[in-house]
Amino acid sequence: METFELKVSHRTTTGKGAARSLRREGRIPAILYGLNTETVSLAVSIRELQNVLKTSASENVILNLVIDNGKKTTQTAMVKELQTTPLTRDYLHVDFYAVSMETQIHVKVPVVVTGKSKGVEQGGLVQVIRNELEILCLPLDIPEAIEIDVTNLDIGDSVHVEDIPVREKVKLIADTNFTVVTILAPTVEEAVEEAVEEAAPEGEGAAPEEKSTEESE
Repeated sequence: METFELKVSHRTTTGKGAARSLRREGRIPAILYGLNTETVSLAVSIRELQNVLKTSASENVILNLVIDNGKKTTQTAMVKELQTTPLTRDYLHVDFYAVSMETQIHVKVPVVVTGKSKGVEQGGLVQVIRNELEILCLPLDIPEAIEIDVTNLDIGDSVHVEDIPVREKVKLIADTNFTVVTILAPTVEEAVEEAVEEAAPEGEGAAPEEKSTEESE
């Protein structure tokens, strides 16, 4: 997996006012933490962070943080959490998690379906039950996605966790052998007919004629 360099700076101010000041400068507050790593408050350029996240083909971006705190130090990290505004999706805050290239980590990887199944050709539908799966591996061995080939699946067939082949250095993590993908049967839409009363035979069941309320003189 490719790594991306990202410049960050040490941050000494905290609070909402300091965060607003950073955003006016085109930066957002950040924090770096991790196992055997001292927690550090940082600031990062919004544009540079956006460029890195857009350039990476994977959701699990490996970053080489270049930290400017009077002297420059580096730390390998990943984005643990990115806070954004609900509507505009503007960046508000980012958590970086320090990782070691020699230590395996747990990450979630998206599921991607490939091929056209026999069941789909018969009118069935591919249903992805799990959109991502948890794996354990070294940072550089993280795959961009877990690909599942459904070409040979017929209607009613399913793919479970234990059926999925992965690289030798990657381990799928699951407590149970749950279903990941299944081929559903085609949906039969039953036409709902409205109840129509049959016309009664002439002279039978006809409503009685209304009598005039006026009497002839």
